[in-house]
Amino acid sequence: MEHVQTALEKTLIVMPAFNEEESVGAVVREVLDQLPGAGCLVVDDGSSDNTAVAARAAGALVAVLPINLGVGGAMRLGFRYALEHGYSNVVQIDSDGQHDPGTVPAMLAGLADADLVIGARFAGAGEYVASGPRRWAMIVLSSLLSRISGTRLTDTTSGLRASGPRAVMLFSKHYPAEYLGDTVESLVIAVRGGCRVMQVPASMRVRSGGTPSHGAGKSAVYLGRAMIALLFALLRPPLGRRAEGGTA
Repeated sequence: MEHVQTALEKTLIVMPAFNEEESVGAVVREVLDQLPGAGCLVVDDGSSDNTAVAARAAGALVAVLPINLGVGGAMRLGFRYALEHGYSNVVQIDSDGQHDPGTVPAMLAGLADADLVIGARFAGAGEYVASGPRRWAMIVLSSLLSRISGTRLTDTTSGLRASGPRAVMLFSKHYPAEYLGDTVESLVIAVRGGCRVMQVPASMRVRSGGTPSHGAGKSAVYLGRAMIALLFALLRPPLGRRAEGGTA
């Protein structure tokens, strides 16, 4: 228990939020209650509602982006904030209530053996089910990224992730802000940057408010784009080679 508390004190919970006024306050309070000692930063990603007000009222630190940059842009800010304020670990949690903060201690424990830990929906916990084109695309993505990472991954599009010191340093400089970069491309960047990746079982809950960014009818298109994002990520030269060539 003492080890968990020490890990929490070195951990920053980062919650990207876009128009999540209905849910973000409750999620922040749950995070602060279940993860005592951890920092909690809500990144208001250009919201047009009172997301920032609700997050502050619940006790979170809040950073406000003037325009919507997407999850990748919000998380890059979070990684940089963590480095500047002495946090060793960063855990990404959705601000819509779907992620269970109770999974975080197991994810932090996983950082003892890995640099990036994914909270996986299809690893024996919860009742989340994906079907049709969405499910098949997830299977293909997971299979490809399992081969790239050298470990079995069942949920490579999960947004519930814990990054240790090595990954935090890497992502503060190179976390992709492009569409889907926060899931697919970030995994490729981590592996090519020498990070070890693993997963722990996690359950998914029903949204507590707000509007899903992708409806069921768009899921096949979304994951089709994920395949394209993976292709481009694999075609890009590793970070070391890019640095030698003088590019960012």
